[in-house]
Amino acid sequence: VQLQASGGGLVQAGGSLRLSCAASGRSFSNYNMGWFRQAPGKAREFVAAISWTGGSTYDRDSVKGRFTISRDNAKNTVYLQMNSLKPEDTAVYYCAAKESSWYPPYDYWGQGTQVTVSS
Repeated sequence: VQLQASGGGLVQAGGSLRLSCAASGRSFSNYNMGWFRQAPGKAREFVAAISWTGGSTYDRDSVKGRFTISRDNAKNTVYLQMNSLKPEDTAVYYCAAKESSWYPPYDYWGQGTQVTVSS
């Protein structure tokens, strides 16, 4: 499966962005999907995940109540709605896919989209 992330940009603290990840290739509905992020000088971290059915989701503690992951299998797309953004959310965001469970590690990766939150 090939993944293409988009929707990043520059936003002020408190603002919102919606990231999208479009998938092509093998059947999207077979894959559990995740979002990761990597800030400069820091390790990549697991942000959110959603099961292939959309019935189960995971959010890391630092984004709970602010970020929402969702998917539209008819559009082969997974989303990350990010509200109440903070400067510490600044990072390159990556979408990823895997077939067995939604726990890392993931097998397929998109190219990343930059999110910058100004204070």
